[in-house]
Amino acid sequence: MIASGKMMTGMRLIDTWMGGFTDLPMLFVPSFNFSRLQQSLVENDAISRLLLACFLGGAVGLEREAKRRAAGVRTNLLICLGCALFTLLSPVLAGEMGTNRGQVASNIVQGIGFLGAGLIIHTRSRISGMTSAASVFVVASIGMSCGAGLFATATVATIIVLLSLELVGFLEQRINLKIYPLIYEARGQDETGMLTSILDAMDQEKERLGAVDRESIGALQRISFSLTATKRQHERLRARLMAEPAIDDLKVFRDPEEE
Repeated sequence: MIASGKMMTGMRLIDTWMGGFTDLPMLFVPSFNFSRLQQSLVENDAISRLLLACFLGGAVGLEREAKRRAAGVRTNLLICLGCALFTLLSPVLAGEMGTNRGQVASNIVQGIGFLGAGLIIHTRSRISGMTSAASVFVVASIGMSCGAGLFATATVATIIVLLSLELVGFLEQRINLKIYPLIYEARGQDETGMLTSILDAMDQEKERLGAVDRESIGALQRISFSLTATKRQHERLRARLMAEPAIDDLKVFRDPEEE
């Protein structure tokens, strides 16, 4: 009897001990049950922040879309909206007793870094997509500003971004600082004569003639090549090629990979 009583007592202690472990997960699982009042306060404050993030991100995306860049209106709008929402939810999910209310928002920078890296392309001897990647990075910070309620800061940052993309780029080309690629297409009847003329013009500009694409359409011969140079150099080369008798017509196109 004594042995059985001790055994029953031991079993009760084990059950109590195991029961304590079954209650442990409840201590570590955060509760995200918000009252109607809390949800109403968050939603009313969030609507204006999210709408402003959509507007500002869309404004930057519209400029990129006009230049036919990979990251256009939808991409920049969604990035700005997502960053604003993550920033807004970060302190809400942490709660009033949370020690790190910016934990969710702090991970945005890492995610945007991976996204921006996908926009950078290394082709031939140059790198493209740097401006698109930088604009995505800045749009993310604008979204975080909107999510934090810093409306004036986000608006001013958007204006600075638009001025930088438009005005600074214009000034770079105007004062002959920026180099950019153009695709030249010479058309005529004499293929050998056109190639010789192009090579002579490039030699006079002290530029090396790279890969050349040749195509025949009946009697018409087309020769295409690309050159990365300043605006003044492009103008001089265009004038030299147009003066060549072997070239009947000259077309110049923007390189689709140009930033």
